Amino acid sequence: MPYKILPVTVLATSFIAKLPGRVLTAWNSWVAERWGSYQGSQRKEQSDIPGLHKLSGRQRGQIRVWSLQTSGCGCAGRKPEPSLSPPGRRGSEHQTTMVRAPCLLLLLLLPVLCVSEIALEPCEVDDDDFRCFCNFTDPQPEWSSAFQCISAVEVEIHGGGRSLEQFLKGADTDPKEYADMVKALRVRRLTVASAQVPAVLVGAFLRALGYSRLKELTLQDLEVTGAAPPPPLDATGPALSTLILRNVSWATGGAWLTELHQWLKPGLKVLHIAQAHPLAFACAQLRTFHALTTLDLSDNPRLGEHGLTAALCPHKFPALRALVLRNAGIETPNGVCLAMAVAGVQPQHLDLSRNSLRVTAPGAPGCVWPSTLNSLNLSFAGLEQVPKGLPARLSVLDLRCNRLNREPRPEELPKVSNLTLDGNPFLDPEAPNYQEDPTKSGVVPACAHSALAVGMSGTFAVLQRVGGFV
Repeated sequence: MPYKILPVTVLATSFIAKLPGRVLTAWNSWVAERWGSYQGSQRKEQSDIPGLHKLSGRQRGQIRVWSLQTSGCGCAGRKPEPSLSPPGRRGSEHQTTMVRAPCLLLLLLLPVLCVSEIALEPCEVDDDDFRCFCNFTDPQPEWSSAFQCISAVEVEIHGGGRSLEQFLKGADTDPKEYADMVKALRVRRLTVASAQVPAVLVGAFLRALGYSRLKELTLQDLEVTGAAPPPPLDATGPALSTLILRNVSWATGGAWLTELHQWLKPGLKVLHIAQAHPLAFACAQLRTFHALTTLDLSDNPRLGEHGLTAALCPHKFPALRALVLRNAGIETPNGVCLAMAVAGVQPQHLDLSRNSLRVTAPGAPGCVWPSTLNSLNLSFAGLEQVPKGLPARLSVLDLRCNRLNREPRPEELPKVSNLTLDGNPFLDPEAPNYQEDPTKSGVVPACAHSALAVGMSGTFAVLQRVGGFV
């Protein structure tokens, strides 16, 4: 019987440990007192139960494994109390039954007496060894815990906002020394966040990843400090398909994209830059993105049309199929058209949603839209009327959740195959309530009905539309 009860104690521990503190303390004292009364007579039975004296384990993921000890709990050192049963055989049996009952009860409650929760490790891996998350927030982090991520496909590492200068001593190590180990990694998506990183270390990091099979790299909430290392003779970094940069500041100013691009092997298809510091690129030194199909500059509210002209380096994005400018400080579609004309880009999809758009001012220079453009998203833009000067023909025009008080007349619209007007006041009188802050691209108002705006980022929505997700 005790052998069957013992596993139950481990499974019940997480529930028992949640009892209120006062109840738990009183219960522990009662059990300890009763156990001390029968400690002497039950010493043999206790010794016969393997694993009762000590049961230890380690933590994995969110599962709590407990360490159980009987010594040092205040349960020993007491003499058995005299029997209250009448003398004779019947009394002896009654006493034995009374002795066995607390022993079995103790097996169920033993974790409560001497339980200690193992401290959470900075890295956690899911049960399928697919995703690993690390958050090094302790003053003296255990960096070696990251070795748990060696078999994960998706890895996310947060540095707790601390400087990573201590790793500079290994920046000069030849990556060929550990190339075989890097090649064996399963990681395909990597996120590095919340840290101050020397630019030299960024170069060493990318050079090491050149031996990996990494496809998607996200740098988030980073401060890149110091001068950049000399550019490599050849692109020795990873062969990425997606690069996401979110709230990353660079000490090198506008040359940062040029320096970063020099490390990457050709083939980058998706580039997402959000909350950039700065976003004006050194176009003269910037290499051409021959394979880039999606450029996402969303969540740069200070960009505007002038900043877009500086960011869209002329003739550097010849294969661009989707330009995403959600919450990017855009004021008029005509201004975006002019910027694209200067840069020579001809996308198929243009997303200007979640900008406070206004009607083009009279006398503004005209613009000829790219003939390739077939999808235009102007949703959540606070429009009170359809802007003039839109492309003459479109496959998709999204005007959801604006402030249109009447249905647009045919002459106000381009020739369009798929027109979406949901969430406007002439269809839904409550629609203006959703337009209080159209610039918040991360918030999906209640009037969003289509799959394009529900639960997905601008980049993923564009990839789904143009078929560029890899």
